[in-house]
Amino acid sequence: MTPQGSILRRLTLLLAGVAAVLSILSWLTVSDFARRAVGQAQDNVLAASVTSIVETLRAEDGEVQLELPYSAFSMLGAISEDRVFYRVTADGALLTGYDDLPSVGAGEADPTRVTFATDGYAGETVRLANATRIVAVGGDPVPVSVTVAQTRAGVTQVALDLSRRAALISLIFFCIAVLLSAIAARASLRPLSDVTDAVARRGPSDLRPLRRRAPSELAPLIEALDRLIVRLAETVSRSEEFITEAAHRIRTPLATVRMQSELALREATTDPDRQRLRRIIRAVDESSRSAGQLLDHATVAFRAEDLVRDPVDLSQLALRTVASIRPTATMRDIEITLRTDPAPVLGDPVLLDTALRNVLDNAVKYSPEATDIHIATGQEKGEAFVRVRDQGPGLGSGAFDDLTERFRRGDTAAEHVGSGLGLTITRDVLKAHGGRLILENCNGMEGNGACVSLILPSG
Repeated sequence: MTPQGSILRRLTLLLAGVAAVLSILSWLTVSDFARRAVGQAQDNVLAASVTSIVETLRAEDGEVQLELPYSAFSMLGAISEDRVFYRVTADGALLTGYDDLPSVGAGEADPTRVTFATDGYAGETVRLANATRIVAVGGDPVPVSVTVAQTRAGVTQVALDLSRRAALISLIFFCIAVLLSAIAARASLRPLSDVTDAVARRGPSDLRPLRRRAPSELAPLIEALDRLIVRLAETVSRSEEFITEAAHRIRTPLATVRMQSELALREATTDPDRQRLRRIIRAVDESSRSAGQLLDHATVAFRAEDLVRDPVDLSQLALRTVASIRPTATMRDIEITLRTDPAPVLGDPVLLDTALRNVLDNAVKYSPEATDIHIATGQEKGEAFVRVRDQGPGLGSGAFDDLTERFRRGDTAAEHVGSGLGLTITRDVLKAHGGRLILENCNGMEGNGACVSLILPSG
């Protein structure tokens, strides 16, 4: 099945996207706040400057007198190095300052009320503050208007600096949020990973329910897996029963057919009848052997994943296996000799017996009559071994590893009954035990017999 993306990646990207949106909103908010704060600070200073000038207005000798206080302009320089402009008019007539400075608008005669405006002056954008005060001159009220303006380049630069710092902080926040998102996503998916690991660690024969504590979101998945495991256990059980029953039901009638064919062969009077009966017997032997090896192969497949690890001495195993196969060898005048040194291993005695039995059965089957089969057991370099050497036609000239594939037979096996599963079964048993199968032609040449070595880790 081809993976369709990663939940972890998707969840991390989703959380990172949320963090990116929040970071941008945070930057926009801080930048706007910085602009407002710097603008408000400038307005407050302009208002203080205008107010300090207004407070110095007085009437003397029938005229409005004004003393520009130094503090009115020094406080403006505390914000930035922007240029400052001012204008003071009495009843519309200029008293001092820049006559062309834009007017803010008519204000009420209240020195505590300051009016603000933004306009252009001298090729720059300026912020203006205006306040109006009534001065009694010769008993007549005269409105005096004070306007103070300051360029906004420095204020804008301060706001820009603050915005950049806010952007940097937002970027750092975003990076931290992405890292935390990845950690949070991984932590959120850990229960799913735990369930995956629990299933992956099991062998095919471990069909127990999961029975794991998990978040409520995973409960339906675990329940579905448990139901699947129950159905799979029932299927495996039925398969094992079917294989055993099928092998039994096949072997029994085949044995009956062979016995009847042998009786008919003794009573046959013509050569064509004898040839036909011999072919029947050969086919029955081949079918019986195939059924037996198919059963062995299925047994290996079922037991290998849930391997028993019992102490087994390969020398004693070889003695028992040879004792069971010796009658068949004696019928063909084949002598089996053993040299048994202790070879302890940890493994499944049933599977190891099946593997060795298939090798010995091949050795007896392919050996000419009145020849010898040599078997040796022992240990070397931390490994236990069983070596079987016969005096048959050898393994042929092809690649020896191909002979361990299912239903693959060598070019020397054409005249012998077989299914091509014996070496496959042996290889699978050794592989399940962490061992290996070595196939060679004795003396390195075809026709001098086959040398088969079963190598297992010493136990």
